[in-house]
Amino acid sequence: MAGGNQAVNINPPNAQEHVSTNGSDWLWTVFSIMALSTLLAAGATIMRPRGTRLFHQLAVIILTTSSIAYFSLASDLGSTPIYAEFRGGESRQIWYVRYIQWFINFPTIILGLLLATGLPLSDIVTTLFLSIVVVITGLVGALVHSTYKWGYFTFGAVALIYIWYVLLWHAPASSFAAGGVVRRGYYLAAGYFSFMLITYPICWACAEGGNVITVTSEMIWYGILDILAGPVFLAVFLWELRGVDYNSFGFHSGKFVDTGAGAVRSEKVAPAPVAEPAAPAAPAVPAGEQAV
Repeated sequence: MAGGNQAVNINPPNAQEHVSTNGSDWLWTVFSIMALSTLLAAGATIMRPRGTRLFHQLAVIILTTSSIAYFSLASDLGSTPIYAEFRGGESRQIWYVRYIQWFINFPTIILGLLLATGLPLSDIVTTLFLSIVVVITGLVGALVHSTYKWGYFTFGAVALIYIWYVLLWHAPASSFAAGGVVRRGYYLAAGYFSFMLITYPICWACAEGGNVITVTSEMIWYGILDILAGPVFLAVFLWELRGVDYNSFGFHSGKFVDTGAGAVRSEKVAPAPVAEPAAPAAPAVPAGEQAV
């Protein structure tokens, strides 16, 4: 694995305000944490019985995406120069690869949280859409040079407020299919993740938005947040769900999975037997007469 100095030399910065070699070294550290967490999550997924791996597989998706993103960040790849608003015409590296990471991870984390509740599918889809709005408006705002970037920031903040409402008020008020154990674990995980969501807009305003902090400081800040909202959060969330009966969630697929032999076979319902038509009743014979 290349060090920060080698990565910056091979892939030279494309802006005046760019990540330093120390910043690249830190990003390699975050990449190592994400990659190790991915392997641990994959191992934990394999150890789970079939039919009880949904939340673990979501964790593998999130951590794999973060590993690829931080490999790109540490290699000084995945950025574009944008003239900073408050830096006297200096250009600054804007890392679009980070927003690609969030575009996948943010809705996936929220999906994992809300699947543990009793929310209707329509509410879940709306919340996932607004999580995508938060990421897209953050990316567009970061790429805008003028003060109009704060308009996109406002759109994202409004969408984030709705997500907080769903996570902290609307979802906990639903009937949890798996009972009180999941409800307690959800309160812990949702409260923790909602607190983490407060810090991301603050970092954006100081970095891509206001250009108050350097690119290296931005990398350190975002790296800590992604570790706390990624491996740490997922470890807490999966630990709270470790003893929950998955049948109580009501998840169903189109096929039956034989967890013992690992075979997948379709369930076929035998057609109901067709009743034979009843024989017509014989006409009544009047009293005193004999049937021929």
